[in-house]
Amino acid sequence: MPTAVLPTIAIYDQKSRIKLVIVAVALLIGAATVIYTNLLVQRLSEREQQQIDLYAETQRYIINTEEESNLSFLYDEIIEANKTIPVIITDGDDNIIDARNVHVPEGASEEKTTRFLRDQINQMREQHPPIEIKIGAGLRNFLYYKESDLLTQLRLYPLVQLAIIGCLAVIAYFAFSYSRRAEQNRVWVGLAKETAHQLGTPLSSLVGWQQYLRDSERFKDEPIVEELGKDIRRLEIITERFSNIGSVPVLKDENILRVTENAISYLQSRVSRKVSFEVKTDLPTDTPAQVNVPLFDWVIENICKNAVDAMDGRGSITLHLRRPVRGNKDQIAIDITDTGKGISKSRMQRVFLPGYTTKKRGWGLGLALAKRIIENYHKGRLFVKWSEPGRGTTFRVILNG
Repeated sequence: MPTAVLPTIAIYDQKSRIKLVIVAVALLIGAATVIYTNLLVQRLSEREQQQIDLYAETQRYIINTEEESNLSFLYDEIIEANKTIPVIITDGDDNIIDARNVHVPEGASEEKTTRFLRDQINQMREQHPPIEIKIGAGLRNFLYYKESDLLTQLRLYPLVQLAIIGCLAVIAYFAFSYSRRAEQNRVWVGLAKETAHQLGTPLSSLVGWQQYLRDSERFKDEPIVEELGKDIRRLEIITERFSNIGSVPVLKDENILRVTENAISYLQSRVSRKVSFEVKTDLPTDTPAQVNVPLFDWVIENICKNAVDAMDGRGSITLHLRRPVRGNKDQIAIDITDTGKGISKSRMQRVFLPGYTTKKRGWGLGLALAKRIIENYHKGRLFVKWSEPGRGTTFRVILNG
């Protein structure tokens, strides 16, 4: 049977593609930012390397030259001009001679200052090998250095930027999802309330006509009058269901076995006789569950009707009540298994989307509505536990005991 997908599904699929495009563009921008920033970092690092080489050469020249005229110029223009690159100079015995642009904690004692500078030397050694400064007579100094704060910040900048973009993307995603769910809720509630309102007028008329027939001498003993009464009560239940959508339903401790059997009893007399129903339980027969009976009946009805359609009106439906293997021990699982066509893995998540249907007729709202009733109103779960094309499907409903 061909799959019919309503415009609602097409819209959501389009939104999914748009989100993927947005994510791809964001990743492209992020990647371009990282690449460009790394190029800048590389150029700045090369420039600092050149500066520090010149710094080391100047130190060697100052130590070894006796020409006083150029020393002041070199010292001011090269040594003192370095305001950014942290530098520590030691002698051949690793004694600290000088330190520049190293931010020693204020008020530190001489011992703490020395320990701090030693830690800085270790960090510098991890970044760059020290530069040897030969000063004659077999003596030498060593110049240790590391990247400037500006270069370090520039390295971290793209990571911080990506983190911010990621946070904004997450916030936007949840805001979009919340907005979409809120919009869907308003549509569901509005549709349900309007349906209940529209049913009210003909229902009142039917109640009046039934009472008229009961009072009539000609029809009061006719079986059709009582059958009409059953349908009226059914319509009243349906109206109550729609009225409960959007309201906070009253959940009560109900005998879950009896409630399930009652729901199946009503449904069994209104589907093909070639479909058999069976209710099994591994629980004590008086086990309670927190349910709203009219809404829970609606869930069972929608799942079973969907199963009947999947079996083309011929097969078996089994409802098995048990404790779930995982999760809260007070929870109750109801497995609804049919012998229908089954569901492919690619369709398992789509079956609960509003508007998704494989039938030529229908709006594709039954399973979507059932999932909302169980998860939004009963704080439970509804999902496809198992399915295999050609063999059947098992839906699992989890309720709180």
